[in-house]
Amino acid sequence: GRLLPVLCRLPYSFIVPLPIRHSELLDFMPQEWAQLDDGGMSTYDLPPEQMEAAFALRHRQSGLSANDCICMITAQCHEDGILLTGDRLLRSAAEKAGVRVHGVLWIIDELKAANGCDDALLVSALETWKADRSVFLPEALIDQRIQRLRRQNCSGSRSCLGRLRFRYQFPLIRHACIMNRIRVEMEIPE
Repeated sequence: GRLLPVLCRLPYSFIVPLPIRHSELLDFMPQEWAQLDDGGMSTYDLPPEQMEAAFALRHRQSGLSANDCICMITAQCHEDGILLTGDRLLRSAAEKAGVRVHGVLWIIDELKAANGCDDALLVSALETWKADRSVFLPEALIDQRIQRLRRQNCSGSRSCLGRLRFRYQFPLIRHACIMNRIRVEMEIPE
């Protein structure tokens, strides 16, 4: 698909904590893993003291999953870490811990700012999220971005992306992005 190379154009390195890669991203096809790996993604094996910190966080924050805690600790241990998540509880815990955090709409803003892809791709992704009942994003914020992109000479073409859906959270680290529980579904029309 076209989304994975576009994400790899952002000025971030992708890191997947080893437990997340094994448990959360199993539905990626081998060629998708290859694209991510070729784009600079690496797998991060947390040392024992960081795993202990993750489990201690899990004990203190019972609403967070173990994988949420692993990603938050990974973001904390990387300089300039950014946690990207749509999960309100994880976002709140990250903010309280002093971890920089953004929602998934930030990816759209980052791709636009980096000229990482055509505006049509971004508009299509936003429209797909808006129509998808399993995606919980503020409709007004989606509409604002769609209108802004269309005003900036977006063609609105759907030829480059048929379906795109982010689910769960996608923690990022600036210059080292962590992917946690991201699911990207793409159906590219022929």
